[in-house]
Amino acid sequence: MDELPERPDGEKARVLEEVYGDVILRDVSFGYQPEQRILKEFNLHAKAGQQIAIVGPTGAGKTTVINLLMRFYDISKGCILLDGQDAYDIKRDSLRGAYTMVLQDAWLFHGTIYENLVYGRENITMEEVEKAARAAMIYSYIKKLPEGFQTQLSDNGVHISKGQRQLLTIARAMLSDARMLILDEATSNVDTRTEMQIQKAMRSLMADKTCFVIAHRLSTIRHADLILVVKDGRIAEQGSHEELMRKRGEYFQMQQARFEGAFE
Repeated sequence: MDELPERPDGEKARVLEEVYGDVILRDVSFGYQPEQRILKEFNLHAKAGQQIAIVGPTGAGKTTVINLLMRFYDISKGCILLDGQDAYDIKRDSLRGAYTMVLQDAWLFHGTIYENLVYGRENITMEEVEKAARAAMIYSYIKKLPEGFQTQLSDNGVHISKGQRQLLTIARAMLSDARMLILDEATSNVDTRTEMQIQKAMRSLMADKTCFVIAHRLSTIRHADLILVVKDGRIAEQGSHEELMRKRGEYFQMQQARFEGAFE
């Protein structure tokens, strides 16, 4: 109740009409508290259609980047550009509508499975819905339910498992026609075998879309076009998986720690 309302859109703010997905963060600084900066002169250029992975220790600022892209918080300094337009010259609802998000905490609403999957879409066919459900590895589970896609979910699907909720939100993302995709620990609630199967489907979902992927499981981001290693609010290093492994720097150390942890 004490939370301040979001800053209103400027008088000249426009609605996005055609989105390509070229995103630039230029010298962006931000802190949830004014005296404590989380991001410090952060720079990033995600070209349209690229997959950008953001990795780093807890508290490094990974999720903060997503919060700023979506304008959940306002930057303290610098600028964010979408297709050459300042993000603050775009109507907030229009900006957010250009993204599809799959978060660690899956969000479902009271309604049928079908309604949850097609949320935000019009003129979609049942064939498309079933195809997305198969790709997300949730189709067989849905078909086993007495009412199938017409099964009613309670608020946030509390009577189904975390993994099943996550797969439903992934299927929903596959049905979205947004040009940009945010995956924040999107497969954290599924087992490793299912995750590997979903990754194949996700690659088709991510094709031709600008994707921002936050992952603790480093195995999920090997094929990213660009991996950013964030440390203390800055980009410590960046490059492809192969390039960063050759550097034997922060990313290399993270990979080593992952394998060492597996055999402890």
